[in-house]
Amino acid sequence: MTMNDTAITALVTASQSASFGATQADTFWLLICGFLVFFMQCGFALLEAGTVRAKNTKNILLKNLLDACIGALIWFSFGYTVAYDSGSAFLGGTTASPSVFLNGVFDANEDTTGYTAAGWFFQYVFAAAAATIVSGAMAERTALTGYICYTVVITLFIYPVVVHWGWSSTGWFSAFNTLTADGKSAWEGGLVDFAGSGIVHMTGGVAALVGAAIVGPRIGRFDEAGKPLAMPGHSTTLQVMGTFMLWLGWYGFNPGSTLGLSPDNYTKIAARCVVTTTLSAAAGGITNLLLERFGPSMWCDHTWSVGAACNGILAGLVSITAGCSVLLPGSAVIAGVVGTSCFYFLASKLVLHVCKIDDPLDAFAVHGASGFFAVIFANTAAYPTYAYGAATKGTGTALAVALGTLMAEIGWVAGCSVIMFFPLKKLGLLRVSAEVETAGMDVSKHGGSAYETPAASVASA
Repeated sequence: MTMNDTAITALVTASQSASFGATQADTFWLLICGFLVFFMQCGFALLEAGTVRAKNTKNILLKNLLDACIGALIWFSFGYTVAYDSGSAFLGGTTASPSVFLNGVFDANEDTTGYTAAGWFFQYVFAAAAATIVSGAMAERTALTGYICYTVVITLFIYPVVVHWGWSSTGWFSAFNTLTADGKSAWEGGLVDFAGSGIVHMTGGVAALVGAAIVGPRIGRFDEAGKPLAMPGHSTTLQVMGTFMLWLGWYGFNPGSTLGLSPDNYTKIAARCVVTTTLSAAAGGITNLLLERFGPSMWCDHTWSVGAACNGILAGLVSITAGCSVLLPGSAVIAGVVGTSCFYFLASKLVLHVCKIDDPLDAFAVHGASGFFAVIFANTAAYPTYAYGAATKGTGTALAVALGTLMAEIGWVAGCSVIMFFPLKKLGLLRVSAEVETAGMDVSKHGGSAYETPAASVASA
């Protein structure tokens, strides 16, 4: 169960060109997995729509649609270049011939297999997923103008910079960076974050936490004493359907991160990702269901909560994303249990009950806290099943590398998010008025309710 350094290096090379000898099968694999990840936008849309109140359904659905639309144009124009152009250790796009507007993809230099274009699409759907995470945390009170502004900035700069650090050939903590002065891989062989628990999910989760804190809680979320009041979503059906769609999409997200099938044992790695992803999700769902049923009375309502099972599944999926290719099946179960119980569950309760931050989708707990754990676990529990650069995984050195890079990611995303969200709030662009929020944004901003009531039907007749 070892992938050698040559195969590892091929992963990042494959993300930028067909130079590793990509075949039509590799292109087809990347496209199919990309379609599954794109389908996660539908899962996010249903999950978020079901979790908010009916009066804001159209609003959250429109934001999910715009995540895909805005993300495609921004990723095409600049985001992909910042992420994957060789550039410097900090960001791409600094070389003489940057890949802006996909130079070399749709011109005379286009590769014969179409692999490069498929690679762009696969990375685009990852970027769209990272941006979508934020919309759930700020649901039901964020103005559309403010939403568009922060989505552009996240897709254009905040997320691509983190991608460049960890997945490009020159990023400072990338396992694919062998361009250091001494000829060795950066940071003792680089960080293990195979499909992006830190790079994608924690980036979205940290930005979501900052955004939710700055925009403030929904009206009526806390009483005068600061105690959280129930504000349930309007459709458990949509919530469950969205969760299943996201789970399905993860089978593109994780196995697809091999970026191909033909080199070495990539089919074996992809199959391993399917097994570990399934086990961690299942363990996470059961763990969180039991915690909500039997957990502390001050935090839990002691019911068999459908929502708890949904969020547990998602936390389990995030918890395995970094190490899906390197962990054994038993370790995947541990990842789901520990990531959900010690990170998602505690983060969810602390954010709401202690920090008094209103995050309707638990976006930070699911993606940020579980993503943080996943990177730590992947870098310390995988050795000796996986050789990733220098043979330090499972040691104190690996833990230091993981913590150092995670702190840098958190600092970058949180700092940029404050700089982004705070001026929007001061300019009055981030939050709708109290009147609009109370009435609901569907009626106020989107031409009426998402659901035609009997009364509305009679009136229209």
